[in-house]
Amino acid sequence: MPRALFDETHEIFRQTVAGFLEKEASPRSAEWNKAGIVDRALFTKAGELGLLGMAAPQELGGGGIDDFRYNLVIIEEVQRLGLAAAGLGITLHNDIVLPYFLAYATDDQRDRWLPGICSGELITAIAMTEPGIGSDLASMGTTAARDGEHYIVNGSKTFITNGINCDLVIVAVKTDPTQRHRGMSLLVLERGMPGFERGRNLEKIGLHAQDTAELFFNDVRVPVANRLGEEGQGFVYLVSNLPQERLSIAAAGVSAARAALDWTIEYVSERKAFGQPIGTFQNTRFALAEMATEVEIGQTFLDRCVGELNAKALSAENAAMAKWWCTELQKRTVDRCLQLHGGYGYMLEYPIGQAYLDARITTIYGGTTEIMKEIIGRKLGA
Repeated sequence: MPRALFDETHEIFRQTVAGFLEKEASPRSAEWNKAGIVDRALFTKAGELGLLGMAAPQELGGGGIDDFRYNLVIIEEVQRLGLAAAGLGITLHNDIVLPYFLAYATDDQRDRWLPGICSGELITAIAMTEPGIGSDLASMGTTAARDGEHYIVNGSKTFITNGINCDLVIVAVKTDPTQRHRGMSLLVLERGMPGFERGRNLEKIGLHAQDTAELFFNDVRVPVANRLGEEGQGFVYLVSNLPQERLSIAAAGVSAARAALDWTIEYVSERKAFGQPIGTFQNTRFALAEMATEVEIGQTFLDRCVGELNAKALSAENAAMAKWWCTELQKRTVDRCLQLHGGYGYMLEYPIGQAYLDARITTIYGGTTEIMKEIIGRKLGA
């Protein structure tokens, strides 16, 4: 089914993205997987080509185009080339963190940070999750006590994507611990602030090239000038930005499923058993037909959600639907595709093996499948 989502400018952009990833990321992917982190130069090279901060104002180094379709192109090319681990840091930088700076930063803050964010010299992260809490953000224990023109931050965060590489991290804190939701604020902590320490680069099942860290805050003095938005509005800001975050994850899910299907179609067309390509067996054809149908359905809904996001009309419920269904689609599609690869699917020399490892987290981060269903169920009055 032809996709009507993109126009010629997006396809030209796609060629740039594909060329960049094939040259700068694919040759070093295995190296980065072993190291557990990508080279910071990936961000600066992406910035040079205009692949960062597309929605930021041109005068501050961005593309000046608030169109999520460009973000989607990057997501799709990252997944097509089997670079989920290497590309996640860039998509988080563009899709999840940048919107906070665009929506809530003051003019002075935008002037300070956006040029570096767009050039890739300032790598970003966002820190919400804590060791004792997951989706229950209102129960966080990280505090920020006001002391004149500073906040004194104490606490810790975990599972922070870009946690080792990041220069700027938006930290959700309690400025009023007596309140659950109204007491939360967002502060930008910067690399080198005394008392801001990074723990180990966490070892994960998949996404090995993506640095994921623990962060510790011990009496960190953060200027009030580093607060994003109003004090006590942090929870509102987080909830407002979650639909785009979840749509980004959903887009990666569909794209990963499509990539796995494409690799598998090629494989079963060449691999022979009992004297014939395994793709000619009815069981294989039926499996491929089922997966192709589900991917097409998921893509159609995802594209519709992207249109809604661009129109500023994407609801939390539709984003939740996209997030849980598309990531569950990714998991089952990659699993079935690995099965069709047989023993070779278990070998990391084939991209399907790495895709299998990388897929497992997507139904967890950004809000678990169970939380997504809860969001939808509440809207239905259940």
